[in-house]
Amino acid sequence: MTSSEHSPGTSDHTKLMQAAYAQALKSYREGGLPIGAVMVADGQIIGEGHNRRVQDGDPTAHGEMDCFRKVGRRPHYRDVTLYTTLSPCMMCAGTVVQFGIPRVVVGEDRSFPGNIEFLREHGVDVVLLEDAQCQQLMSRFIAEQPALWNEDIAGRERV
Repeated sequence: MTSSEHSPGTSDHTKLMQAAYAQALKSYREGGLPIGAVMVADGQIIGEGHNRRVQDGDPTAHGEMDCFRKVGRRPHYRDVTLYTTLSPCMMCAGTVVQFGIPRVVVGEDRSFPGNIEFLREHGVDVVLLEDAQCQQLMSRFIAEQPALWNEDIAGRERV
């Protein structure tokens, strides 16, 4: 079977990215970085999370990591798709590879190019949506909070 037989269609991607966006907006309203994520198995959301780095004072509390923590233990992740509003950093991309998540749907990579190629090189099917809502929220945040953005990710070199 091809990867398209396993992954949702474009309208499903849009609907599920909306759920990740809702998490990003939640973080933004809490004073954190507007990055959200949801995990999906069999077309159903099994967990959702948002960047909590500022809120919790935890540098590892990225949106994808919060989502992983909320999903908890699973016997495997081979039936999971991760939706994230922003291209994953190396920590989050490494976690995707570590646990064998086969698909990642990314809202946008203009604000931060992340590690899409790393994921693809490790066999992950990556779909880049270039979602306007995700781009606008991140651009708004960067303009409003440049020091916080630089503290988190923009001031770092990609590994």
